[in-house]
Amino acid sequence: MQKSTASDWEVHVIEYARSKDQPLASLIQGALDDGAVDLPFSFVLARRQGLTVLIDSGFMREGSGAAMSEKFGIPQWISPIRMLAELGVAPEDVTDIVLSHAHFDHMGSIGKFPKATIHIQKSEVLSWYELLAMPARFGALTEIINPDDMRRVFDASVEHRLNLVDGDVDDLLPGLDVRLGKGHTPGQQFIVVSTPSGRIVVSGDCVYAKRNLRGPNNDGTYVPLSNAVGSAWDQLVTMDRIDRELDGDLSRLIILHDSERWPGRPVVAEIDGFRIVRAS
Repeated sequence: MQKSTASDWEVHVIEYARSKDQPLASLIQGALDDGAVDLPFSFVLARRQGLTVLIDSGFMREGSGAAMSEKFGIPQWISPIRMLAELGVAPEDVTDIVLSHAHFDHMGSIGKFPKATIHIQKSEVLSWYELLAMPARFGALTEIINPDDMRRVFDASVEHRLNLVDGDVDDLLPGLDVRLGKGHTPGQQFIVVSTPSGRIVVSGDCVYAKRNLRGPNNDGTYVPLSNAVGSAWDQLVTMDRIDRELDGDLSRLIILHDSERWPGRPVVAEIDGFRIVRAS
C-alpha cells in the first residue's frame, strides 16, 4: 500500500447559501459605486487518509439559525449536510472542524457533527464570551454572533472535543497549518492546506474579494473591510500575511464569499443551484 503524505489533501469548496442584493459597500470600504451582489456562502471539505475535515461548517436554517438567516437577508439555502452527502460524507464521518471564526454563517451547524474535534483560536472564543457579557448598548459588536453557537462550543469543551488554538500552528493536522488573522473578528484564523497542486489558502472572512488584496485599480493597495469588529490596521496586516503566503498567486486563494463563485475551478456537482467545486 502506498503511504500517504501530508500534501495528499483533496479539497472541495461547498456552496450552501446566498444572500440577495448585498451592497458591495457593506463588505468592502470604498465600493459605494459598485452596486449589489448575490453573495455566496460556503465552507470547505478537506480529506486525506484517516481524516475528514471541514474548514467552517455553514449554518442550519432551524431555530435561532433560521432567525439569523432572516435577519441578514439570506433567502437561498440548502442544508450543508445535504451537500456533504453528495461527496459521500455523513455527519459522523467528520473527524475535525477548523473554524476560521465564530460568526453564525461559519459555525452554525457544528452541533450536527457529534464526533468532530473543533479547532478555533482561543482569543476568538474568549473575546466573544467577553463581548456578549457587555451591556446591551454594545450589541452592534455581536450582531453576527448566534449565542446558541457559543453554547455548542462550550458543549464541545465539556465533551473534550474542543481545541483552543493559540496563534500560528504548523501541522495542526498533517499538512494543514493555521495562521492568526485578526481584524474581521478578534481571533480569526486563516488556513493553509498542502495539496498535490500546491499550498491553498482558505481566507475565512479575512478578505471578501480579490480587490481587498489588489485594490480597486489593481495597484496592490490593500482595501479594508466594511464589516469588521477589529481595526483596519489589523485587517491590513492580516491581508499582507495572506498575500505573502500566496506569493502573489491568487489562484491559490479560496474566498468563502466569492461573488464570482470560484472561477477556473471545476464544478463537481450543482444541486438546486448550489455548487461544489474542486480546489485540488
